[in-house]
Amino acid sequence: MEFKENISLAKYSNYKIGGPARYFFEAKSEREMMWALKEAKRRNIPVLVIAGGTNLLIGDEGFEGLVLRPMIATLRVRGGARKPTVEVGAGVSVAELLKFATKRSLSGLEWAGGLPGTVGGAVRGNAGCFGGEIKDRIVQVRSVDVRTMKIVKRNAKQCGFRYRDSIFKRNEKRNGGGEVVLGVTLRLEKGDARAIARGVREKIEYRRVHQPLEYPNIGSMFKNVPLAALYPKSGQKYRMAVAAGEISHRGTRFSVKTDPFPVIAAAKLISESGLRGVSMGGAMISPKHPNFIVNALGASSWDVAVLILLIKEVVHRKFGIRLEEEVQIV
Repeated sequence: MEFKENISLAKYSNYKIGGPARYFFEAKSEREMMWALKEAKRRNIPVLVIAGGTNLLIGDEGFEGLVLRPMIATLRVRGGARKPTVEVGAGVSVAELLKFATKRSLSGLEWAGGLPGTVGGAVRGNAGCFGGEIKDRIVQVRSVDVRTMKIVKRNAKQCGFRYRDSIFKRNEKRNGGGEVVLGVTLRLEKGDARAIARGVREKIEYRRVHQPLEYPNIGSMFKNVPLAALYPKSGQKYRMAVAAGEISHRGTRFSVKTDPFPVIAAAKLISESGLRGVSMGGAMISPKHPNFIVNALGASSWDVAVLILLIKEVVHRKFGIRLEEEVQIV
């Protein structure tokens, strides 16, 4: 086994943006993953883990260390018909998992239809949409602690899942690189294969119609804003907003939706700030879905970064709300 050198990361990014990795390695097994991490530690070089290349903006200068891509492809059913579980490797794409589950009449993930990226990335960011979140299906997550090189097993509660967040994402800020997800066990239920397939197709079609999938993108740029950021949860205004399903804030009406708790859409905030279609270099705030910044014409990471800053500044100035990035910026 050996690292590749000076590999362009643009082809591993859904954005088609990113400079070179000094070292690059795809780990197809846990043994290869452990070897790569130990070798990086021996060489005293930083490690960046990339999964499906979604929710990730890679700088034009690249990464002066090891870019590690988990490709562990485990995918098997465990347990009986009444309580089936699925063991999934971190490198399995969400699309592969959904096809596997549908074929075996396993329900519980229909909300993820059309969700890009891998299962490992979905766990790290507690991926969710249409009222569902990956945390609700977690039985156990296996990871490796980069500092100690020990395998760690956690149940759903121990993973510290929050809105688009987890202990794995937060631990990346620790010295030593945090943890790398190796695999996950999911709890599903027996269902009707045709109904499951229909549910997945509906979500895929919704994304096709409402999201700018015709351009390279990395998904929603910002998290939706919790209603609690505007009104105290215990207050009357909060309860009235949830009951009415809408609020008026600084002269603009916003729908209040559950995602999975009451939020207002970041896309609406961006749209009402007059930013649809605004561009910088080759990057553009999508007119179709303004919470997407698309690579319309050979954008650089700098182009995207400028639009991120512009959105945050204009939305805050108009609505007094500070948007928080959902994507990782490297």
